[in-house]
Amino acid sequence: MREKIKKAFKDSITIKQKFVDENIDTIIEVSNLLAETFNRGGKLLLFGNGGSASDASHIAAEFVNRFKKERPAFPAIALNTDTAVLTSIANDYDYSDVFVRQLKAIAQEGDVVIAISTSGSSENVIKAVDAARIRKLRTIAFTGAKGDKLASRCDYIFAVPSNNTPRIQETHITLGHVLCQMVEEILFEAYRRRDG
Repeated sequence: MREKIKKAFKDSITIKQKFVDENIDTIIEVSNLLAETFNRGGKLLLFGNGGSASDASHIAAEFVNRFKKERPAFPAIALNTDTAVLTSIANDYDYSDVFVRQLKAIAQEGDVVIAISTSGSSENVIKAVDAARIRKLRTIAFTGAKGDKLASRCDYIFAVPSNNTPRIQETHITLGHVLCQMVEEILFEAYRRRDG
């Protein structure tokens, strides 16, 4: 058991290191995109299923509340959190429409979407990304090594180099934290220069 525990941690560390080495430039680019979006009054919309839904909610909460710095709230909404909305859409239309319908209701041109699917093949996530692109939203994929179906539809791609769902999810939440930290630092400096 001891060796299995050590291996799980070692695998997570190795995958995260490979991920950051391969994606650091995109992380910087997306950090700047999110900061610019919030600075001009746009919002971030996130969604996923299961563990990815939890990650979407977690990341949205970090942006809305705060991560490490005292600063204004950033508008971020996880579309997988309202059970009445989700179940009514699934019941009256189809489960594959639960995120599309919400995007049609609240998204505006210039908003940014983070679509999270470890497999990259979740039908409701893919349909929502297609709808987001029609509405001229910038799209970001959080997926795994086999997530080409989702990744091929998005402007920015974060594909964790693994097929192991827990390791992919661990990297996704670390990525979410890093994006929050970078956006705070970018905007904190902007606010300080503006108000200073």
